Amino acid sequence: MKKRNRKISLINQIMIATVLGVLCGFLFQGAVSDLKIVGELFLRLIQMSVVVLIMGAVIEAVGGLEAKELGKIGLKVFLWFMGSTILAAIIGILFGLLFKPGVGLTTAALQEEVVGMADASLQEIILGFIPLNIIEAMAEANMIQVIIFSLLFGLALSLIKEEKTNQLILEWIIAFNNVILKMVTLIMKAAPIGIFCLIASVVGEAGIQVLGTLVRFLVTLGIASLIFLVIWLLITAWYCKVGVFRLVKNMWRMSVISFTTTSSAVSLPVQIEDSREKLGISDRISKLVVPLGMSLNSNGLAMFLSLSVITFTQFYNVELSVGKLIQIVLLSTLACLGTIVVPGGGLVALATVMPMLGLPTESIALLAGIDWFSGMFRTLLNVDADVTVAMIIACDENELDYAIFNGEKRFSDDAKEFKIGDI
Repeated sequence: MKKRNRKISLINQIMIATVLGVLCGFLFQGAVSDLKIVGELFLRLIQMSVVVLIMGAVIEAVGGLEAKELGKIGLKVFLWFMGSTILAAIIGILFGLLFKPGVGLTTAALQEEVVGMADASLQEIILGFIPLNIIEAMAEANMIQVIIFSLLFGLALSLIKEEKTNQLILEWIIAFNNVILKMVTLIMKAAPIGIFCLIASVVGEAGIQVLGTLVRFLVTLGIASLIFLVIWLLITAWYCKVGVFRLVKNMWRMSVISFTTTSSAVSLPVQIEDSREKLGISDRISKLVVPLGMSLNSNGLAMFLSLSVITFTQFYNVELSVGKLIQIVLLSTLACLGTIVVPGGGLVALATVMPMLGLPTESIALLAGIDWFSGMFRTLLNVDADVTVAMIIACDENELDYAIFNGEKRFSDDAKEFKIGDI
């Protein structure tokens, strides 16, 4: 009898690598710090194509739409994005006030590393949405500027297509996107090694002392994230008329990858693939909504920012009025627009919000030691919310394949044979 070749799936390899990384970092501590370079190499391999990946996906999605469709869908996407982000910020504040993570923190936990950022007014933030130079925006990975350029480029492409029925550029962009996704597919094969090295080095450097000092903050963030996910998944399941447990099962792979890599950018190819092959979302909707969500729907970051601010106000004994709490929600929501979608972006966004609320930016160093761990929850919420909004929009547009969602049939498209691992 021929033996069946039992292959360990990529998702299981990543989970095993995560556990081994934590154990290795705990046992060997500083001795494994040099492993960090291997993990960073993996992230750089993924990140190097993020800008063109997002540009291509947005241009393809918008360029393939009718102009009237884009206006209708765009308004729905924006409203759902803003609603979910505001909800996440409010939940972060409520749990911060309930669990009081800032009470009991000591200045000994502060590190020398300080994340600084120039103070920016609301007007400057709004002006920052529009690029002065798209090449500069791409070089600096300013995602909101890249997306706005891509939206306009896609819109112009859509109008030209209607006027002259010329789809040559659109076809070229689609072919280019397939090449980029195939390249990311190959890089993802090294994910278990990269994640093991990253987690081992982070645990080894942070140590038990930092984790012990800030465990209350992490627990609060974890519980708040879980509550938000439960509420949001229930809303999605009710709105789309699907089973919530089946929804969780179909989103499991992208959730684990986002949680372990702490990067929405790294998770993007998996999101797009699972959106169509497990959730039944059409390519037209997923390639428009999911990339936009990376910059416009940062639920996890909004929760992290609001909870962090509450933590620091408790640390410095700052009294908060209702007006101040509303200001925290609004700033946490605005600061999520166009933020960095790779590990460490949360600290930069926090450095934007802190000065606006009169809090010292040097306090941010308090959270630097656990940024990787808090980033796990941030990215999980960001990724899952992006995909669920895409699912809601697909349901509205009658482009949600319930047969694929329920596992009654498999997705098949000869033009898109590549997969992110046989998972």
